[in-house]
Amino acid sequence: MGLFDSLRPADINAGVREFRETPGAKLIDVRTPAEFADGHIPGAVNVPLQQIGSIAAAVPEAATPLFVYCLSGGRSAQAAAALKRAGYGDVRNIGGIGNWNGEVER
Repeated sequence: MGLFDSLRPADINAGVREFRETPGAKLIDVRTPAEFADGHIPGAVNVPLQQIGSIAAAVPEAATPLFVYCLSGGRSAQAAAALKRAGYGDVRNIGGIGNWNGEVER
């Protein structure tokens, strides 16, 4: 990992590939319920940023690998930080669905 790797925007397409290859992982969409209903990545669970404290209802095991996204990456960065503070050890901000090249569910 180079000095500037943390400044590079997350690649949601690579992140979803990694999610699909990671046994037991959860894909978390932290957008609002209305945004989620408008279209989300197949397999995602909606836990809005404003309700991230209730993540244990959707993901009770803190060792579960979490792949977090939103629209552009800002809310998912906030959610990833909150999840790490809450004791979830394997959390990845994969960016925003705005850059997603795959299909969406409605």
